[in-house]
Amino acid sequence: MRILIHWFITGVALVVAAWLVPGIRVERGAWTVFAGMAIILGLVNAVVRPLLAFLSCPLIVLTLGLFVLVINGLTLWLASDIAVSWFHVGFYVDGFWPAFFGALIVSIVSVILTSVLAPKRTSQP
Repeated sequence: MRILIHWFITGVALVVAAWLVPGIRVERGAWTVFAGMAIILGLVNAVVRPLLAFLSCPLIVLTLGLFVLVINGLTLWLASDIAVSWFHVGFYVDGFWPAFFGALIVSIVSVILTSVLAPKRTSQP
């Protein structure tokens, strides 16, 4: 159930990013585009993002963690490219800066919605 909630939260966050950032556009305004992009972004975040974070660890430490924002932008850009070229999902990101600001908005909206919607984990002794 938690994965469905996080999938929904990511889809809503992508809707907000596409609405606010001028360089992010959706070919068709259907929820299937955002749902498909949420799945692809989740897979890219699970597979590619840890590798990028590991390879850029010195930059992350040097910038006191701010380079993670660049990694988030790159993963959104990569997920959009995979969605368009492999799966023909109409979610387009027109460059690095729209990807950067879109990833920033997706992160902020995800944190807010997760704190409101996601069930809290309780530790069992």
